[in-house]
Amino acid sequence: MSYLAPSEFVTKMVDAGESKIFMSTRDTIIRAYMAGAILTLAAWFAVTINVNTGQPLVGALLFPVGFVMLYLLGFDLLTGVFVLSPLALIDKRPGVTLGGVLRNWGLVFVGNFAGAFTVAFMMAFVTTFGFTQAPDKVGTAIGIIGESRTLGYAAHGAAGMATLFLRGMLCNWMVSTGVVGAMISTSVSGKVIAMWMPIMVFFYMVFEHSVVNMFLFPSGLLLGAKFSIIDYLIWNEIPTVLGNLVGGLAFTGMTLYATHVLTLPKRQAGKPAPTRVAA
Repeated sequence: MSYLAPSEFVTKMVDAGESKIFMSTRDTIIRAYMAGAILTLAAWFAVTINVNTGQPLVGALLFPVGFVMLYLLGFDLLTGVFVLSPLALIDKRPGVTLGGVLRNWGLVFVGNFAGAFTVAFMMAFVTTFGFTQAPDKVGTAIGIIGESRTLGYAAHGAAGMATLFLRGMLCNWMVSTGVVGAMISTSVSGKVIAMWMPIMVFFYMVFEHSVVNMFLFPSGLLLGAKFSIIDYLIWNEIPTVLGNLVGGLAFTGMTLYATHVLTLPKRQAGKPAPTRVAA
């Protein structure tokens, strides 16, 4: 398992952020669409395991397979670009602007949502035999998730909103650590192990992931769960997106950049800067 020093993999993070900002609209949308679809298919898989076994830990242990697949295939999640793209701006890479960062975030959001909604429709169709009967036990469980994680937060008012936001922060602290983990190693096995651990933590702890929620809540609405689109947006998706942004950037992106890049010249006075590695 080949290991890169922190200053090397943080440089890779900045390089990756730069490449995503300059990626074409077509490629950004395709990669985001596939990332949203694969991750949410894994969420469906994990919920099915939880329902059939009654053991949430088993679902959490196996859910990371979706994240591993999408990362190894080079696809992009909103939670990942929240962390990587701003680093290229902070690093003052030539041609990188705030508008470019926001464009990247917007395109990835659209692509992720489209991919997640595709899987949500497929799940709703499959679990109801083409909407000809009530959902099976997996579909019913997904509907309950949607209700408890919208109306459940709303019932607590401001405290519920704060809890939702913090769960979003905690989620992308772990998920973005998985993104970084894949850059720590140069072997496939090393990447998989480094990604698996934090993703398992986020899923078992029931933190709020904006892309997974793009599947869970539209699925619930398609299956007749008792909450509205407004409930979904106000009492889950929007606060979750904001929490994911703050948590990933503050606890992972900026922390690593500040200690391994900004302080590099001082710690290595008289030594040449490390060669940048292509993402």
